[in-house]
Amino acid sequence: MSEVTVKVAAIQHDIVWGDRDANFAHLAPMIRAAAGSGARLALLTETFSTGFVTDRAIGEPEGGPSSQFIIEQAITNGLWVGGTCPEIPEDAPADDQRPFNSFVLAGPDGAVHRYRKIHPFTYGGEDEHFRAGDQLLTLDIEGLRVSPLVCYDLRFADEFWQLAKDTDLYLVPANWPEARRLHWQALLQARAIENQAYVVGCNRVGEGGKLTYSGDSRIIDPLGELLATAARTESILLADISAAQVAATRDRFQFLRDRRTF
Repeated sequence: MSEVTVKVAAIQHDIVWGDRDANFAHLAPMIRAAAGSGARLALLTETFSTGFVTDRAIGEPEGGPSSQFIIEQAITNGLWVGGTCPEIPEDAPADDQRPFNSFVLAGPDGAVHRYRKIHPFTYGGEDEHFRAGDQLLTLDIEGLRVSPLVCYDLRFADEFWQLAKDTDLYLVPANWPEARRLHWQALLQARAIENQAYVVGCNRVGEGGKLTYSGDSRIIDPLGELLATAARTESILLADISAAQVAATRDRFQFLRDRRTF
């Protein structure tokens, strides 16, 4: 495999609760800074434009202001941008206007891809306010095979396993509370090690919905080594991701080949 290296940025940021315009204004210069540092992919957090709001309706149409912000930033800055948006599907019945927690990934040419969070966080009432997706996604980003998942999905190893053979990089945006920060850190590292792939976890910081978020964003290599980390403060994490490194790791340690299913 020829060497393919892509610089990835995880933008660990605070969120103004329920205020899209304020969050757009805050994030635009951070995305610009990531692009200026050579990033070809910038990852924002889960529900980057509103926070993890479940106390009122925050849904917007598919292709609404949050996804449009992602698309515009990707085109303007010439890189891939991703984050999750509360998007109501066009075919949603009138008596159920719950949105999907939709991970929108847009390229510098304006191409858009969506993954809808499969596992709503029932402990936090997400299932009452968001509907569940039912399809996984892997896409090519400049020669990297990239699979997006979202926050609570991290607790379910089987989806990661299903995607592993065709994945170099997992993206995991989150609003993961500080109270369970150990779980976040351990599970990110475990998913990298067991699937021999890079994992980028991007979590928010600050206060929102009576919860505290410590960030703990990290970029992890296929052997579980931490390439970049940050906690509690807004930060832009950067690391070079190599498809060749994934292939070499899997060739040396053939753990994926040894998996058995029953």
